[in-house]
Amino acid sequence: MLRTAQVGLGWWGGQITRMLKDSTEIEITCGIDPSREAAESYTRTYGLPAYPTFEEAIAGQGVDAVILTTPHRLHEAQVVAAAGAGKQVFCEKPLALTAESARRMIEACDRAGVVLGLGHERRFEPAWEEIKRMVDAGELGEILHAEGHFSYDRFLTVPADNWRADKSEAPAAGWTALGIHLSDVLLSMLGPVVQVHAEASQRVLAYPDVISVHLRFAGGASGTIADASVAPFYSRLALFGSLGWAEARETQHFSAGGPTRFYTRKRGDEEETAGTFEPRNIVKANLEEWARAATGRGKYRFTNEERFGNIAVLEAVARSAESGRPEPVAQY
Repeated sequence: MLRTAQVGLGWWGGQITRMLKDSTEIEITCGIDPSREAAESYTRTYGLPAYPTFEEAIAGQGVDAVILTTPHRLHEAQVVAAAGAGKQVFCEKPLALTAESARRMIEACDRAGVVLGLGHERRFEPAWEEIKRMVDAGELGEILHAEGHFSYDRFLTVPADNWRADKSEAPAAGWTALGIHLSDVLLSMLGPVVQVHAEASQRVLAYPDVISVHLRFAGGASGTIADASVAPFYSRLALFGSLGWAEARETQHFSAGGPTRFYTRKRGDEEETAGTFEPRNIVKANLEEWARAATGRGKYRFTNEERFGNIAVLEAVARSAESGRPEPVAQY
């Protein structure tokens, strides 16, 4: 069992602790949060001790790893410090807010021999895994174009003064929390992105709540990703190739469960084929794969090129939304 401190005890930190309650790979041993109220609530809810400082999490001998669900601006210092203390590190998305910050974090973990886990659980969606399998097997032929959409109205309840609404923490509107999942999975399927062209607008909230992005991949494929932070939940991923296409559309946010509708059509088919993928705990699947890799019992599916590349895309999207022009994406 990987003895782990949960760092950051807000809503998502609590959700992770709950989802790992019966894990055979990870044992949450304590929580860390500077807020006394959050710490006391965590202890009441989960029966675990909670401490006020991050240093306590990485100094103790009873902690092998940390799970970071903290404000984005804190990620680099915390990842570097944890790696330096020999602790395995799992960091919520986005890993960083700039490509060079991501590079420093990756290098710190590599130097320490630490496996850097990422909170991109969407890669573990069964329907998305099937699309990747089809791409890797060549069943769709040459990939021409990809489309993704991820809207979620959870932001309607986020106060304007919350750190998640702060431009310094969320420089690319809803992309920082939503679109970044789609760019991550497309990097795993299609390789690096070399250019993006983004447009953001403010329609309902006190900050930008709609963003659409065109992507150009190094291999020649194109893609589009859009987010609307106040629309009811909608998630779709589709890839179009020279031999066929595949589409996954979720019926509910993964935290609520619900099946994913799956459609595909290959050249020569008279009509599309429709199917269903049942939900699973993708957060737990991601964390447990990381834990097995961290303890030398498996491989983690994220590469350094992908860890870096997705933050480079985020940074370029933010620049493009400001400039109104296509922007190049830094390469690992």
